[in-house]
Amino acid sequence: MARREDKRTFLKKLAEFLHPGPDSTDELIDTLSEAQHNHIIGNESRLMLEGVIRMADMTAGDVMVPATRMDMVDIQASMDDLLHLVIDTGHSRFPVYETDRENIIGTLMAKDLLKLQRAPELNIRTLLRNAVFVPETKGLNDLLRDFRGNRNHLAIVIDEFGRVAGLITIEDVLEQIVGEIEDEFDVQEEEGDIFPLADGSYRVNGSTLIEKLEEAFKINIENTETDGKFDTIGGYIAHEMGHVPKRGETHRVQNHQFVVMHTKGGAVRWFRVKKIEPQSEQ
Repeated sequence: MARREDKRTFLKKLAEFLHPGPDSTDELIDTLSEAQHNHIIGNESRLMLEGVIRMADMTAGDVMVPATRMDMVDIQASMDDLLHLVIDTGHSRFPVYETDRENIIGTLMAKDLLKLQRAPELNIRTLLRNAVFVPETKGLNDLLRDFRGNRNHLAIVIDEFGRVAGLITIEDVLEQIVGEIEDEFDVQEEEGDIFPLADGSYRVNGSTLIEKLEEAFKINIENTETDGKFDTIGGYIAHEMGHVPKRGETHRVQNHQFVVMHTKGGAVRWFRVKKIEPQSEQ
């Protein structure tokens, strides 16, 4: 009986907050915490509801990928360049520009590149989909509704001067509700740390132990200057670079190049590692 009374009390409070409206977001979130304490909702449900509530005050500009970090496709790029970009980034959609990065003319689906291989007479322009542009001030609730209503799950964010400020995907919006969404790079630890790629390079987990990496690539990483305090390759490279690496940044370790493929939670999750072959003598 006590449990039933608690439930009615919570629903009554929630109804009072929602109609005509809560006095504050903090009060509504406190009510959700009380509901969890009374075992009316679980922890995951509370976190998702809090995400929905907080998202109501967020805009595209709050969660977008800044323009400086956008992976984009030049309409003049060769097929080899396109394939390398897809492999290196792991993205499924790319903004496409012509002449200037500000001149975005459409979006390209990575899967559509298969059509070019089967029908060489086609070109990238025939594969482009309409680019969607939204202002930085567009609310995430409205943006999510737009994403659900059309098949374009990527939007270009424009600032008040009409310049490209960044991009945002449906995944960026949903992560505000459910937390970070695992993708193709989120491999469980027990599945391994180092994976060979088709072009002869390797995908390496940032948490790979330095000793394991040294053995795999037959290199000797000088870790003595840091008193050997870095156990993982991600920690070591971040120290060497002097900052947390961002996607696309590179760092050379002896005769191997490390390219940041994927970051999450302020740390590198995956590197692409390729051996640098010495230039042949002329």
